[in-house]
Amino acid sequence: MTTFALIVKHKTQPGKRNHVREVWERHMAPAIAANPGHAAYFYCFDNADPDSICAFQQYTSDEASQAFLKTESYIAHLKDVEPLLSGPPQVTTLTPVWWKSR
Repeated sequence: MTTFALIVKHKTQPGKRNHVREVWERHMAPAIAANPGHAAYFYCFDNADPDSICAFQQYTSDEASQAFLKTESYIAHLKDVEPLLSGPPQVTTLTPVWWKSR
């Protein structure tokens, strides 16, 4: 299966990481759980930086990742979360070549 992955690093406004998580849980968690284009998703707090969040996202294809960016849930998430961030995310695109699943 062809897959496409991203690592997205967000830097929050100081002390706003839990607020960003609340916005993510409201908009993104249900949308990602229901999205067949997401093969895997890990939402993580950076242990070394209290104002940093990293997400690893694996999609079934690059097209699936682009389609998700157009969903109502994603657009609503952006509107609510952008004021809590210190700037745009750092995004790294990846092509998975091996992985373990249970």
